Amino acid sequence: MRGVILYGPPASGKDTLTDALHQLDHRYRQFLRLKAGPGRTVGYRMTTADELAALRASGDVVWENHRYGSWYVVDAPGLRQHLEVGVPVLHLGQVEAIDAVRQAFPEAQWTIVVLTCPREVAEQRIVQRRTGDTAERLRAWDETKLAVTAHLTIDTSQMPPGLAAELVNQRTQRNHLRHLHGFEQVTGHW
Repeated sequence: MRGVILYGPPASGKDTLTDALHQLDHRYRQFLRLKAGPGRTVGYRMTTADELAALRASGDVVWENHRYGSWYVVDAPGLRQHLEVGVPVLHLGQVEAIDAVRQAFPEAQWTIVVLTCPREVAEQRIVQRRTGDTAERLRAWDETKLAVTAHLTIDTSQMPPGLAAELVNQRTQRNHLRHLHGFEQVTGHW
């Protein structure tokens, strides 16, 4: 089992890179986190507060955070299902979320990719989305820690999505081969 974690602030290119990965290899699919609350519905599995409470009670919440007036959850059953049938691509913006996913699924080989871009580029992207919460998203951008140990760090303002997808795919394949052949997985910037 293997998966990709795209870590970065809002508008750093997670959706675009995920689309490019899927075009490269159909096994790469975005893991749709559960979401309870207002705002965007695209890219999420919408749920209710009661359903999230039941998931918490069962111990099946891997990670959750509250932002933009909504709850966002990585659930163990959903992620397990994705790992069994393909290569899930998780979009995360908190360092602790990366650790939580890796601890919940230590048998999976995770390729960690930090995505970044200049704040001005992120602001332009956020404005173009027309979500109506530019200030809050920029605040989240400012709060995102970029000091993360990763296999790759990509500035999405400098690298085309297709090339970035090729690099992520190569690194994911390399991690998988190292695991299959008993080599220790190497982390750090590539």
